[in-house]
Amino acid sequence: GARHSFGGGDRREKRGGAKGKACVQFSSNWEQRVAAVCLRGGVHERRRERDTMAIDLVAGGRTKRNAHRTAPKSDNVYLKLLVKLYKFLHRRTDSKFNKVVLKRLFMSKTNKPPLSLSKLAKFMEGKDGKIAVLVGTITDDVRMYDVPKMRVCALRFTQTARQRILKAGGECMTFDQLALLAPTGAGTVLLRGPKLSREAVKHFGRATGVPDSNTKPFVRSKGRKFEKARGRRASRGYKC
Repeated sequence: GARHSFGGGDRREKRGGAKGKACVQFSSNWEQRVAAVCLRGGVHERRRERDTMAIDLVAGGRTKRNAHRTAPKSDNVYLKLLVKLYKFLHRRTDSKFNKVVLKRLFMSKTNKPPLSLSKLAKFMEGKDGKIAVLVGTITDDVRMYDVPKMRVCALRFTQTARQRILKAGGECMTFDQLALLAPTGAGTVLLRGPKLSREAVKHFGRATGVPDSNTKPFVRSKGRKFEKARGRRASRGYKC
């Protein structure tokens, strides 16, 4: 065999054996440790190369869920025709109005809340000649006596709301009629109903009973026996 100098020690290399493999013998433990470190360095280098070629997954893994709707869930054919119309207008015009209307046509029922006549009249004060646009339902308000003359475009009108608007000399139109009158939304006022006025929303938020909580509790009744004891009356321990 051949003798080689390796850091002050001796290394003997033998060749042979049944399969002709090379055998390396080290004369000291120090040489063995150095060789092991060099071997580990090569492994780490290969690991780094492999890691650079790996797929970079963001938090959440491989599946990516986009929560934005691209079509309405409803099977209403008239709604689908409106979606087709406003997709065309959004694509062929630079109007942000058409983009917003298209997005609201995709929305669920809770995200298309109704708007009453009283709120509609309040929002349209000082906007004579403009068209009120609501992607939702216009409802009647019996507390309002005099309905002003208004031009309104909505997905739906209740029967009494439509009668009162027409009786005042106003106009109720659909979105396909609006697309002919104002294809870019010029001369319109885009409105939305009160989204957070549902009964269910009153129960959202901090737990009932904790300090500074205005969340409505789920109680069977408002009587004396129902959640009116400790913590609810000063005479029953404390009141918060």
